[in-house]
Amino acid sequence: MFCIFALMSGLRKILFPFSILYDGITSLRNTLFDIGILRSTRFELPVIVVGNLSVGGTGKTPHIEYLIQLLKNSTKIAVLSRGYKRKSKGFVIAAKDVTVQELGDEPFQYFLKFKEMAVAVDEDRVHGINSLLEMETRPEIILLDDAFQHRKVHASFNILLTAYGDLYVDDFLLPAGNLRESSRGAKRAEIIVVTKCPDELLTFEKQKIKEKLKLKAYQKLFFSKVSYANEVINENDSISLNLLKNYSVILITGIAKPKPMVDFLNSKKINFRHLKYADHHNFSELEIQQITKEFESISLEKKIILTTEKDYARLKNRLPIFYLEIKVSLFDREHDFDTHVMTCLKSHL
Repeated sequence: MFCIFALMSGLRKILFPFSILYDGITSLRNTLFDIGILRSTRFELPVIVVGNLSVGGTGKTPHIEYLIQLLKNSTKIAVLSRGYKRKSKGFVIAAKDVTVQELGDEPFQYFLKFKEMAVAVDEDRVHGINSLLEMETRPEIILLDDAFQHRKVHASFNILLTAYGDLYVDDFLLPAGNLRESSRGAKRAEIIVVTKCPDELLTFEKQKIKEKLKLKAYQKLFFSKVSYANEVINENDSISLNLLKNYSVILITGIAKPKPMVDFLNSKKINFRHLKYADHHNFSELEIQQITKEFESISLEKKIILTTEKDYARLKNRLPIFYLEIKVSLFDREHDFDTHVMTCLKSHL
């Protein structure tokens, strides 16, 4: 373990000059947007940006879904994403005949869960918003998924996510660290959420994090945690976690940080073998065949393949598979968070 730590520390030192160069480039770009040399397009309707400073792993998808649940019954909303790793270009809107490969896994997940809502992808967010506004049923609010650095759109307000135990103030810029831009960029956020907190988070810990983040006067800080469902499901069936203890499980993950799910299943005494893949992994036919072969080799009658909700969107038509649903909840201040979001929205209506 010491050798690995020393190697990583040495590698960071080698890469640090490149991080300084990267900081200069991204800071210049942000300055040009701040002073108006680079154009940021404003829209008449509210545009909420949800994003982070780091590369993945902060829980954007369940937080977007939280906002959808908060807003969908009172207004017409649409979600626009770039559709990371999709096999299509330009503007694509979710519809019955659109595949996960065309949308990307996260937008496809939104579409599966919220069919009454417009879900679209476009690497050019300005073009994507204009395309949504040309629809017969125009959205009244647009949620921009993973767009904190996409400054060509002027956000009505920004929600910045940072993971507990991996705060942006403790990280380095790429390539020495995982930050897409300097932690100074956090000043653009009206709301900051510390995500993936432990179930028990003491008041003094919250205060310590608040002091560390050095919030601006206009910024509100919230803390959230992940909650898992009491059952695993697919389109046709469900199995309670209590019964799942009697199954042999193959767990497949293609997300940035699967450890919380792994820890949760271990805490529930679930017997599983974990096949770990990279974030947003595109499964090849050979990999599907290998997973199928391993599953069929299990002699027990009670056996399932289990995955994350995000991976399920890519695998549901290729494997007999279940997923474990997650959602986020906010510590003690859920009402305050909801009220603050609505207040920010009203100021832009």
